[in-house]
Amino acid sequence: MTPRIVLASTSPFRAELLGRLQIPFEQAAPEVDEARLPDESPRAMVRRLAEAKARAVADTMQDGLVIGSDQCAVIDGRVLGKPGGFERAFEQLRASSGRAVRFETGLCVVDAASGRAEVDCVPFEVGFRALDDARIRNYLLREQPWNCAGSFKSEGLGITLFRHLRGDDPTALIGLPLIRLVSMLEAFGLVLPLPPED
Repeated sequence: MTPRIVLASTSPFRAELLGRLQIPFEQAAPEVDEARLPDESPRAMVRRLAEAKARAVADTMQDGLVIGSDQCAVIDGRVLGKPGGFERAFEQLRASSGRAVRFETGLCVVDAASGRAEVDCVPFEVGFRALDDARIRNYLLREQPWNCAGSFKSEGLGITLFRHLRGDDPTALIGLPLIRLVSMLEAFGLVLPLPPED
């Protein structure tokens, strides 16, 4: 029998990704302070927050598997958060022009019954084209990626901004690394794909 699966996120992007695995799941909003700790590395931060989100939801359940994820973009050791609006997004893309930006995506699966967790971080690199101000403005006004780390949607028009993409799992860039997630779910006894329904 398939365990109850809960995605500890209200993100439509993560829900779309998880939907690709063709397993029934629910979504729940985790109550977590997402502030970075002093001297915390980006990788340590996303691992900690992915686990905190999964545990926050798992603590409200008796059983089931809870999936948490967190992502940040890093350039020169500086974390780029979600821009929230045009001006900050413009600054982020201008800083990324002609550069490589590293994305760190934390992933965690928690078994609500036992409290056991699998936690990892999946890196991905985006190389940006040289972007002039007009190109940045055109992109931002068309796609409005205000809630996306790094100020772009790679699954949409953001692809026009890139020189290269480097990493083991392209879904990590969108915010839920499915290749690693399948391995984690398997560690809890859920082997995918599921058999077809009768």
